[in-house]
Amino acid sequence: MEQERPSSSSAVARRGWRKALYQFTQQDLPACKPVLTPKWVISTFFITGIIFIPMGFLFLHASRSVVEIVDRYDTECIPVPFRNTKAAYIVDDSVPKNCTRYLKVPKHMKAPIYIYYQLDNYYQNHRRYVKSRSDQQLLHGLRYNTTGSCKPEDTNNGLPIVPCGLIAWSLFNDTYNFSRGVDELKVNRKNIAWRSDRDHKFGKHVYPFNFQNGSLIGGAKLDPSIPLSDQEDLIVWMRTAALPTFRKLYGRIEEDLDAGDVIVVKLVNNYNTYSFGGRKKLVLSTSNWLGGQNNFLGMAYICVGTSFIFVACVFILLHLKISRPYGETNLSRNWKGGPN
Repeated sequence: MEQERPSSSSAVARRGWRKALYQFTQQDLPACKPVLTPKWVISTFFITGIIFIPMGFLFLHASRSVVEIVDRYDTECIPVPFRNTKAAYIVDDSVPKNCTRYLKVPKHMKAPIYIYYQLDNYYQNHRRYVKSRSDQQLLHGLRYNTTGSCKPEDTNNGLPIVPCGLIAWSLFNDTYNFSRGVDELKVNRKNIAWRSDRDHKFGKHVYPFNFQNGSLIGGAKLDPSIPLSDQEDLIVWMRTAALPTFRKLYGRIEEDLDAGDVIVVKLVNNYNTYSFGGRKKLVLSTSNWLGGQNNFLGMAYICVGTSFIFVACVFILLHLKISRPYGETNLSRNWKGGPN
């Protein structure tokens, strides 16, 4: 009995499939394959540089239009008798920590004016520090009792501390009050944290009932009658910074400040940065469509655009000096002294 021969259509299909597979494995499928000729490369570099440089100047102008006042107060707010014993002064509760600073507004500042505290030489990205927290406890409270990652700030009188961990324990506790002349400047301290953090990372029914009332006392205290989702100072602080110099939002002044105004800041210098050589600064800043003051983006665009134009000029010189016809692979023919 003769074997049934395959139909011609199936054979054609197999041949087509093999051809497509061959084209795929050999990277021979139809595709856009632009040829990077010298004209195309030089034009691309020139156009990119011409676009980047004006954008850089635009970003730089926007950054420098932001009005910013930066005042370092950690050294000035130490009484003269304690200048040589700063660490002992800051931990002594019997000595008042009140301090008054005067800030002059250099230019008109349009509301909202953001208030930040800046810490330098403070490594919130330290591995042990970053791990010392319990995200499940922040969201669920005592329903989640595993706080081993929070040591040494994990329990108090046998109960888990809420919130536990070194990050919460070291909460920033300097306070600021602002006035212009005899008028107090109201500071809006609502909505300073990310909405996603307030709604999804900190529990609406979790209360800090035993925080900072044990033998290990750290930074600021929390109101035990307010749930963690409304403790925005804590939420801002718990989002740890990646660099040793960082700013955290404290609040907003929602009225304009005129050039020449003198802002009186009455602060309480509580936070201990002296034992590790840290620095504290108070920052008042406006914002625009680009954000706060940061010259890096503008300078980066200008540097990249300038580099592209420089490379394009180098390519032009090389193309004029060592030009060769399209498709010529023997570069040595174009060099002086090469074979004819």
